[in-house]
Amino acid sequence: MRRIVFLAVAFGVLLSLTGGAFAEAKFHIGICTGTVSQSEDDLRGAEKMIAEYGSVADGGMIQHLTYPDNFMQEMETTISQIVGLADDPLMKAIIVNQAIPGTTEAFRRVKEKRPDILCFAGEAHEDPGVIEAAADLVINADNIARGYLIIAAAKKMGATDFVHISFPRHMSYELLSRRRNIMEEACKDLGLKFHFETAPDPTSDVGVAGAQQFILEKVPAWIGEYGKGTAFFCTNDAHTEPLLKRIAESGGYFVEADLPSPLMGYPGALGIDLSAEHGDFPAILKKVEQAVIDKGGKGRMGTWAYSYGYTNSAGLAEFARRILAGEAKLESFEDLIACFEKYTPGAAWNGSYYVDLNTGVTKKNHILVYQDTYVFGTGYLHMTEVDVPEKYFSVR
Repeated sequence: MRRIVFLAVAFGVLLSLTGGAFAEAKFHIGICTGTVSQSEDDLRGAEKMIAEYGSVADGGMIQHLTYPDNFMQEMETTISQIVGLADDPLMKAIIVNQAIPGTTEAFRRVKEKRPDILCFAGEAHEDPGVIEAAADLVINADNIARGYLIIAAAKKMGATDFVHISFPRHMSYELLSRRRNIMEEACKDLGLKFHFETAPDPTSDVGVAGAQQFILEKVPAWIGEYGKGTAFFCTNDAHTEPLLKRIAESGGYFVEADLPSPLMGYPGALGIDLSAEHGDFPAILKKVEQAVIDKGGKGRMGTWAYSYGYTNSAGLAEFARRILAGEAKLESFEDLIACFEKYTPGAAWNGSYYVDLNTGVTKKNHILVYQDTYVFGTGYLHMTEVDVPEKYFSVR
């Protein structure tokens, strides 16, 4: 399997400003994200692009919309929203991040109306073979490699047990279920005890509030049952904040979120005001780190230094912009990574093309990425330098 390691470097931000106002855009880019309650980082990445290139409403380049929190029940609404972007004659690219169920159908309908529109799926939820057939580019966190690396990181941090928290909808996704099975296998190999716990789906009738309350009530019991040497991992963003809150209070470890970021759960869990640091990830990391240390979480709680969700929204939109402006090529891995690097100065990454487990075919329009793990009070674990044993790439 091809594996690519790269170190992000700072890039100057190119602003489309003329005399204090955005120049009239020659083309438009649509970005569809979740709401603040479900995926705040994804939304903030879209806002970054509006700040950089302007909103369509003001003559700029970016058109941003959000899909409903209960997107599983309102799938047709979501599909219609995405397809509606193609009614704009200047629309030339659509990014959906996260690419929730329904994105494939939306992209199919977009392509029927406007085959010239680039369709990018950030953190795709649908089966790889399905979304790959409709999207020009698919991005996922490298859940295959991370299935091993998160366990290896937990062991480095001192954990003895590992609890994986999820629910049936997420376990129906190929990459998430494979990662769960890889984690269990890695625990056996690395000497940790693996435990699987089920929590309510935030898109179900209990909603986000009910799902979060469940986590708040159960984590202390789980720590009591499995011990303070337990590392916890959950597959849903909404579960992350209450999980972090209880780990900070009661003990245990947290390697990184499903979609890692210093903004993912930490501000709400620890009561951190980051209004002054808005958009400045080095400053955000520093402030969150101090709060974690103050709560006694030094060496026990980690993240990615830069938000994955934020970078996906911004990086994929920038990649689309460069392609449309003739500054990048769709098939160039290096051009894509340069766009991610623009928003993550100094962070180490590793990545690979997705390989179909059944056919062995490498999919050049589907790329898996991950960033090094940063542990508060300790620093980077250099997980991007760790070789993942080949056996884990064949775990189903």
